[in-house]
Amino acid sequence: MPFYERGDVRIRYEEVGSGFPLLVTPGGGLNSRLNYWPNSVINAFEAFQSDFRCITMDQRNANEGESTGPLAIDDPWGGFAEDQLGLMDHLGIDKFAYMGFCIGGCFAGKLLEKAPDRVVTAVFCQSVGHWPEDPDVMYRSGKEIWAPALQPNRPDITDEMVDQYLHNLYRVNPDFLYSVSRDFIAGCETPILVLPDNTPAHPHQTSVDVASLAPNAEITVFPWTEPAELKARTIERVRSFLKTHTG
Repeated sequence: MPFYERGDVRIRYEEVGSGFPLLVTPGGGLNSRLNYWPNSVINAFEAFQSDFRCITMDQRNANEGESTGPLAIDDPWGGFAEDQLGLMDHLGIDKFAYMGFCIGGCFAGKLLEKAPDRVVTAVFCQSVGHWPEDPDVMYRSGKEIWAPALQPNRPDITDEMVDQYLHNLYRVNPDFLYSVSRDFIAGCETPILVLPDNTPAHPHQTSVDVASLAPNAEITVFPWTEPAELKARTIERVRSFLKTHTG
């Protein structure tokens, strides 16, 4: 596997296929990593490689991944976007499409905010978002699952650092997408396709809000993961949407 390095950040990535660049990030929350693709609702890295130059990566500090670096405590969502945009720079890619699963919905929002002229279209698949009935569901996941697996191998990361990092990820903007505001999405002209879910970590309302606010957004039917024929049609809709906006 190749790596991209910038200062004290080291990002493991992989690419396959040819055509217009498509950055795809798997789900798994803060453990978003390459080996999660076989468990993904859509293995986008495989599904779209015949049509696009697919690029994927381990997110920084994902357990069982190989991307490492300091916690971007002051700007966590910006830190992820810097890694993703830095990888595109490393590969010599200016404009690209993006498809994010789970936490990737928040990644998508920040990428669209930081690089509106580079991200030509975005697909939000089962996006993470704020769930008012249990507002700390994502914070707890980080505190109880991600951090305990990470810290034994990272003595530089203290409990206090973890608390502040998770606070800045999930509690500073406890509404809608954690990474950007409603006003930003309402003013975002980039074509967006939304594939909803309905779990505490992936609230249906977040997907509906993205599709409702963004002026050039579309949304699929829900549920769309079964029967198999409907899921297959949904994957083809994603393919067609991406081709339309990258041609």
